[in-house]
Amino acid sequence: MRHRKAGRKFGRNPSQRQALLRQLAISMIQHERLTTTEAKAKTLRPIVEKLVTIAREDSQHHRNLVMSKINNPPATAKLFEVIAPRFEEAPGGYTRISKLGIRHGDAAPMALIEFIEA
Repeated sequence: MRHRKAGRKFGRNPSQRQALLRQLAISMIQHERLTTTEAKAKTLRPIVEKLVTIAREDSQHHRNLVMSKINNPPATAKLFEVIAPRFEEAPGGYTRISKLGIRHGDAAPMALIEFIEA
């Protein structure tokens, strides 16, 4: 039984899964949209939204928190200087997931995850 076993594994060990989600978050911040599978988009959404919530208040402590999670200075700078100011007044819900259909190679359901226009 899988009681209380939340979260997706993506067929990877924990360190590979963490690296995958970190790189997806970095790509999402840098390009402000990302095309990936539905499962990865649904797992990425709370990660990115928590980063935006932290970045809404620009302080050295918050920059260190974000850097500890994504470890990418250009993405961190863009998050604090471009993305977070857009959502200063928003209470949450900074991203949108749109389903795109299936991928031709393996029939995986694809999705577009992007920041909403605030």
